[in-house]
Amino acid sequence: MATAAIGGSHLVASTQAGAIFGWQLFWLILVVNVLKYPFFRFGMEYTLATKNSLVEGYKSKGPFYFYSFIVLNVVAAIVNTAGVLLLTASLLHYALPITIEITLLCWILLGVCLTILLLGHFKALDNVAKGIMGLLTLATLIALAIAFSNGPMAPADYVGPSPYELAMLSFMVALMGWMPAPIEISALSSLWLKEKQTQQTISKREGLFDFNVGYWLTAGLALVFFSLGVLVQYGQSSNIELGGVAFAKQLIDMYALTIGEWARPLVSAIAFLCMFGTTLTVLDGYARTLNESHKLLGFKQSKHSLNTWLILQALAGMAVILFFESALGPMLTFAMTLSFVTTPIFAWLNFSLVRSEPSIKHGVLLKSLSWVGLLYLVGFSVAFVVWMMM
Repeated sequence: MATAAIGGSHLVASTQAGAIFGWQLFWLILVVNVLKYPFFRFGMEYTLATKNSLVEGYKSKGPFYFYSFIVLNVVAAIVNTAGVLLLTASLLHYALPITIEITLLCWILLGVCLTILLLGHFKALDNVAKGIMGLLTLATLIALAIAFSNGPMAPADYVGPSPYELAMLSFMVALMGWMPAPIEISALSSLWLKEKQTQQTISKREGLFDFNVGYWLTAGLALVFFSLGVLVQYGQSSNIELGGVAFAKQLIDMYALTIGEWARPLVSAIAFLCMFGTTLTVLDGYARTLNESHKLLGFKQSKHSLNTWLILQALAGMAVILFFESALGPMLTFAMTLSFVTTPIFAWLNFSLVRSEPSIKHGVLLKSLSWVGLLYLVGFSVAFVVWMMM
């Protein structure tokens, strides 16, 4: 889950929020991570208690919820695949000593990812993801410690722009959409857990421990990337880039400025591996949700059904990249905004599923946090939709 989440939301949105607005949005990232926590947790609890995936749970709630999930999940699968693949290719493009077109790199990376997933499946994915996350976490924490010891790069009298203007609402919504991850990642995590349950016995305590480590690691790294943006990029004369290779260069420069120029090749490799891991998990996870939805619709399944959906999703993602002509910024903004607007729907679905399951009990604190989170998510989404219609 952490590897799937730490992509556009952390490397792009968190870093950009700190680089443009300083510490002003620290509270927003913290609050969104806390308020979304119950709804990601409910997905894991439901699967641990029932041995069913969240997608099966959505179907049990009725046709409207199930078909709504399918439509939104198809869009998310294609757009998110395109976004993370393009960012991965951009990082590799910057790191390579030879010049290769971004589109060609996307095709090469896609071929490598499909080979790993088609041959190795879940076990290979699980092992690769943990190794990548360990390297990224270590490098990022070292960079933050050095950045804090060096102090802020911004001049003492610098006053940055304010995010609390109506024109900035779309930026804040995009930031919250993938923070710490798109809500449909809860369905992906549910299917990964279900797959893991076929390989070993997992108690509720073990399952929730695994989830909590992944979730709070993801949330913590969001704050770390945000802080790096504040300490290294805030108040600088150069504009914050969002597009392709230009953003990849700024990202690597941020680490090199704090750790030291000697670390540039190492950090380039780790940042690329991070996004490569994200691409792997996004491809695998969304393909599982598409395959599960296909099965629950009553269509005949074969032993190659998951692989078929994996390939179709990959090709659809590449089609989006070709259509957008490598415009990374608009693509990620669209994906993050769509994710936030649909978050209240799936948050309520996850909440209602665990409430209807007698074996799942929650304390007052988690119940209260759930209701507060729902009110926040619904209120902000409605405000954004009204603003867009004005």
